[in-house]
Amino acid sequence: MTTQLYSLSISARATLDMHSLNNEGGEGNQIQTRMVNIVDQHGHLQNVNAISGDMFKHIQAEHLFQITREHADLPLCAGCREFNANRINADADFIAKTKDLSDADTLDAVLSRCMMDDIEGILITEGGRSVPRKSVIEFGWVVGVPDRVETDSYFHVKYATERGGEQRAADRKAAREVTLRETELNDGFSELAYVGLLTVTAPALDDLDDLAGPFAAGDDVNRLLSAGHACLYAVCHAAIVGVGASPALGFVHTGGATSFVLDIADLYKAEFSIPLAFDLVGAGKKDEGDIRHALRARFSDGRFMQRVVGDVLDLLQVGEDDLSGDRNELWDERSATVAGGRNWANTPEAELPDEGYLVLSGPELAVPVVDW
Repeated sequence: MTTQLYSLSISARATLDMHSLNNEGGEGNQIQTRMVNIVDQHGHLQNVNAISGDMFKHIQAEHLFQITREHADLPLCAGCREFNANRINADADFIAKTKDLSDADTLDAVLSRCMMDDIEGILITEGGRSVPRKSVIEFGWVVGVPDRVETDSYFHVKYATERGGEQRAADRKAAREVTLRETELNDGFSELAYVGLLTVTAPALDDLDDLAGPFAAGDDVNRLLSAGHACLYAVCHAAIVGVGASPALGFVHTGGATSFVLDIADLYKAEFSIPLAFDLVGAGKKDEGDIRHALRARFSDGRFMQRVVGDVLDLLQVGEDDLSGDRNELWDERSATVAGGRNWANTPEAELPDEGYLVLSGPELAVPVVDW
């Protein structure tokens, strides 16, 4: 007797040794991996690596595509035969034949026309319609086991065209070897395309020969935006450090040495660097030095620096009393602050602050004599 299944759910624990499955973004040239907070079996909050189900859905879709290439009798629409991301929306013949059908009849036609659209799901938008077919396969989040996952640091490397012709020729040769190796690997493991395999082709490198570098390759507005934003970062960085705040402890941006700088600079881009870049390009001033000089003129009276300082203090809820006079205090995680100018290492327990105590660890050394 055959048992018919309505649904099947699989949960498993697996070891993944892969690179760049689900990056969150990047700051500068450093890639940020996706992290989520979970509650472990003991009720403790843990921050672990995570991969969204959509990433595994893409991998599964490509495996299904490879299977259909081996079985010509499986029905595929014109878009899926080319592994087009638009799937049946890219099948002009199907769209033309179903343009006058109802949504229900159109979905019936989809199920008969293409197995990939049936299994993976599709939203038909061609022809001014919005006909959804929900996927029958779903992947949940994959989260790391606390204390059992690792994250390495990855950095982007840019191709430098400023080097000599001899070096560029060597780079093209290396690129061809990368392309050949990629082909060899993809023949056996199609999912490598989704786990960080870099696709570099020699023609792409040839196209860069006439450029002065990645920055010069950008259009005029984007080049001035990059230069203008850099000026804002410098001013905001100086203001943040000047008030004693940490430039690395950001709120929106995280994980970088200047995360808080990026947070604060974003408050002023729409007022300063963005409109200025468009205005300068419109006036025919396209050199990055033009926007630096223009911003320097706007910042020269010192009012912008004062404004940044005031905004930082407001955001951190720091009052004027907190900045008045010099303080000689030490921060303690249990009692906020304790008096500075004193060696707490050998202090009797009875003399420690009532709110908590300090713990110092290190080699046993003689008590230092400090002339305060």
